[in-house]
Amino acid sequence: MKVQILGTGCPKCKKLAELTDQAAKELGLELEIEKVTEVAKIMDFGVMTTPALAVEGKVVLAGHLPAYEKLKEILAKASPVEGSDAEETGACSL
Repeated sequence: MKVQILGTGCPKCKKLAELTDQAAKELGLELEIEKVTEVAKIMDFGVMTTPALAVEGKVVLAGHLPAYEKLKEILAKASPVEGSDAEETGACSL
């Protein structure tokens, strides 16, 4: 799963990257973490306040550093269900 940390490198943006990596490891998720620091690219996501987090190109958090448990919840919900081919076939998962 690809996630983007959107921010210019401020302390909160760095902390979000650190917590995202930690939460992913705790949840057993394999993440590809990309740090997006260029303001123009951040704005392409429609984000005006950072830190922000995008999962597979979709912004799921912006403007604040969430509590660690909330971040884990966000990542868990965004993670595809293992063993499901719904994403590949366009079918709905039950």
